[in-house]
Amino acid sequence: MEITMAKREGNAAHESDGSEATVTAIRPASEHAPQPTPPHTHEAKPGPHLVERGKPAEAAAEPPKKKGILGRLVLVALIGAAAWFGGKAGYAWWIDGRFLVTTDDAYVAADITTLAAKASGYVTEVMVADNQVVKKGDVLARIDSGDYTLAVAQAENALAGNLATIARIDKQIAAGEAQVAQARAGVASAQATLESKEINFTRQTTLVTNRVSAQSQLDDARTDRDAARAAVASAEAAVAVAEANIEVLKAQKAESEATGKTLQTAVDKARRDLSFTEIRAPVDGVVGNKALEVGTYVTPGQQLASLVATGSAHIEANYKETQLAELVPGETVRITVDALGEEETILGKVESLSPATGSVFSLLPANNATGNFTKVVQRLPVRISVPADVAASGKLRPGLSVVVAADPRTAPTG
Repeated sequence: MEITMAKREGNAAHESDGSEATVTAIRPASEHAPQPTPPHTHEAKPGPHLVERGKPAEAAAEPPKKKGILGRLVLVALIGAAAWFGGKAGYAWWIDGRFLVTTDDAYVAADITTLAAKASGYVTEVMVADNQVVKKGDVLARIDSGDYTLAVAQAENALAGNLATIARIDKQIAAGEAQVAQARAGVASAQATLESKEINFTRQTTLVTNRVSAQSQLDDARTDRDAARAAVASAEAAVAVAEANIEVLKAQKAESEATGKTLQTAVDKARRDLSFTEIRAPVDGVVGNKALEVGTYVTPGQQLASLVATGSAHIEANYKETQLAELVPGETVRITVDALGEEETILGKVESLSPATGSVFSLLPANNATGNFTKVVQRLPVRISVPADVAASGKLRPGLSVVVAADPRTAPTG
């Protein structure tokens, strides 16, 4: 259509001039066609628009208003939700949160026993595995007991020989006491004979003085008396010898009994060493960090496994020194364990505060006497207890991270 119109205009100009021809450039129809409005935009791209003759011009398309209204509604809703949640959180902080003393530098702790060997030898049997629950007295492993069994037998044999020696000495003492009794009987007999001889000697002396008896009879009486006196002395000496023998035997018995105590101690030690070939659980707990297998050679003091005592779980929280003024034993503590989620809260109690900060107990305590000093807020370990049923449940495992919030409003009064 535009081509025809251009030709007509050109012919008219040619006819009017008569001498000069006018050429009109012909543009492709696509360049004059209205460009479509790009999607999702409210601005029309500038460009030429050709409108057919005889048709009214159409107004430019207006951007859709529905999308703008919807966006504003979403923005208002988000602002309202943020304001509602923020107000709720602020209200909760005002009535409760601002009073709490909180730290996330806290961990689950427990009583952990290190199981070590007290006897040397090869491991012959292992009865437990990692993470196994055991009871106090359960046998966890056995070490080759051959040498220790022989040591017990040797000690027992030595003790048995000593006991036999003591029994023999007891019999010798009994025989010696019989000899003492016999010697004392001999003394009594000799004294009786001596008395008879003394009487006879006195009588003969009187008879000789009165010239009734011969001097020879007096001499015989004197000899008999002296012999009787010697017999008494001999009998008394025999008693002394018998009694001395008994004392010697008693001394030997005392020595043997002392040796027997030493030998009994050796037996007890040998039996005790033999008992160490069985590694037993000292408390109820869970085995972990096991480092022994059948055939392993162990030595005294070598760590074999660890045992986490059942029901010993508690919290070790490292509070800043600026927070300690509001911490006293007995306060209620809200405990959140990362492994259990924020939905589960455990109520504990402040049990005790450490006598010194953690840096004091470190292997290399800080020395600030050199002149180079930077003040750092110190932290003090605080022990927090948990209910017994929670400690025994196994949920709290040593090393887990927790967040604790102590409530000074629950501190005991008085």
